[in-house]
Amino acid sequence: MARRLVQLYLGLVLYGLSASLQVLAGLGLGPWDVFHQGLARHTGLAIGTWSIIVGAFVLLLWIPLRQRPGIGTISNVVLIGGTMDVVLGTVSPPHALAWRIVCLVAGVALSGIATGAYIGAGLGPGPRDGLMTGLVARGGSIRVVRTGIELTVLATGWLLGGTVGVGTVLYAVSIGPLAHVFVPLLTYDAPEPVIDAV
Repeated sequence: MARRLVQLYLGLVLYGLSASLQVLAGLGLGPWDVFHQGLARHTGLAIGTWSIIVGAFVLLLWIPLRQRPGIGTISNVVLIGGTMDVVLGTVSPPHALAWRIVCLVAGVALSGIATGAYIGAGLGPGPRDGLMTGLVARGGSIRVVRTGIELTVLATGWLLGGTVGVGTVLYAVSIGPLAHVFVPLLTYDAPEPVIDAV
């Protein structure tokens, strides 16, 4: 369990760092962060704080879907947004395009590793993933449900002023293949029990 907790928390902090790098790049964000950024631009609250608020609200949607959160679910809500607020509150965005591209590519790559780490720990899905699986369990198609959710938050975030750009496209085409590699690679496998010879 100790190893799984370390993997979980390292993965969540890395995810917050990866999202921060994409914000610093200013070249486009993943759908949910476009939404969080759009909300942040209309309030006095930071993007990471909005990530926490939206995550908590999405958790409330689990209740009618009869989804059960794990320690990883609750930690997901707090740590990703908290990490974003710390990083973005202390690091200034780069001005040179080359460094912005480096931030974008590093952020997207880290998001794949971080996804594998926190999902692989097996201590509960993130609130947004749980919303998807809960809706799918009620008879929806994974492809339709996931696409519908992502397009809804992306369009809403864009209308609110969130950054949509080449980074959004890169994230969209990369996160699936990256997760396909890193989730199995980092999934925790309990060791086989040792049976003493009698």
